[in-house]
Amino acid sequence: MAKKAKGRSREARGIELTAFRVADFALQIATGDQRRDWMDALPDRFGYRCLPLLIANQAGWDLLCPTRFWVRWDGGVELDAVRFRWEDEPHPAIASHFGSGVVTFTPGYLFRTTKGHNLWARGCPNLPKDGIVPLDGIIETDWAPFSFTMNWKITRPKHWIRFDEGEPICRILPVPRHYLESVRPRGRDLWDDKRTANQYVSWRESRDQFIQDLEAREEEAVEQGWQRTYIRGQNMRGVKMQDHQTKLRLRDFLTARD
Repeated sequence: MAKKAKGRSREARGIELTAFRVADFALQIATGDQRRDWMDALPDRFGYRCLPLLIANQAGWDLLCPTRFWVRWDGGVELDAVRFRWEDEPHPAIASHFGSGVVTFTPGYLFRTTKGHNLWARGCPNLPKDGIVPLDGIIETDWAPFSFTMNWKITRPKHWIRFDEGEPICRILPVPRHYLESVRPRGRDLWDDKRTANQYVSWRESRDQFIQDLEAREEEAVEQGWQRTYIRGQNMRGVKMQDHQTKLRLRDFLTARD
């Protein structure tokens, strides 16, 4: 009985993600934000109608840029081929450690995850930046006593690129180790599963008709604006999925005092 109770207690706690501060300049950590400036600028902000986009925007925690600066790469492989311009003083968390147009951010934390879980460090989803791209890394943070850096690769030489204070420069999220290796991918003909095929055909016909009605400026379609079956979590039979998510509610990082 005691073992079962202990197991239930661990499950109730969920997956742990701890950030041990190892530098005075450690970057601020914030939960993923669904808002994007480029989505705000779209006509009628139509990007916010895409639920998969919004969920991805929120999926994880962001390390934030500590200061505004500009960076430029002359195309060479040397360390000094990358130049910085600072709004204030040079920041110790930002440098060019590797040359070849790579900009390095040092988070200033040693991360720890629950046993059997890695930490995926990547760029913030759906947040494009002209002339530079974030590099992904997956780290075994349940045992490794090593910190990591977040690196960006400049893709357009001889061009000044700006980072702003508070801008997300790294998205972190725990992932189960060996999870992808347990996946058994396979391809099938759609009509091998008639139930799935019928629902898909029903959706496709409904979608095609809705687009035609929009183009014809049919009053009902124009008033509706877009189809909402997915955002409502409904299949084509009108059944609502109980586990459907329209928003992520991630916990903030707590301090030792909290």
